Amino acid sequence: MTSVQLNAMNTELWQSIGAIADCEPLMKRLTRYAKKLVKEKEDPTLMTKEEFFAKLDRAEKQPGRSFSSVEELDKYIRGL
Repeated sequence: MTSVQLNAMNTELWQSIGAIADCEPLMKRLTRYAKKLVKEKEDPTLMTKEEFFAKLDRAEKQPGRSFSSVEELDKYIRGL
């Protein structure tokens, strides 16, 4: 998108916001929609706190291995 197009879109957006600025219900809707758009833009690899702890809980339920030395761990990894 060119800077001219971006500036035109920016101007149109601010004019539209100005047109509804005195209407509280419309401003509330706009705010909710803007928050939704921001969430869409966010990095999809990020997790919420709840998702992170749920992932930890699932990992703790999985069978695990322990190694008595670094050499034993190294031998295991090389064998994969």
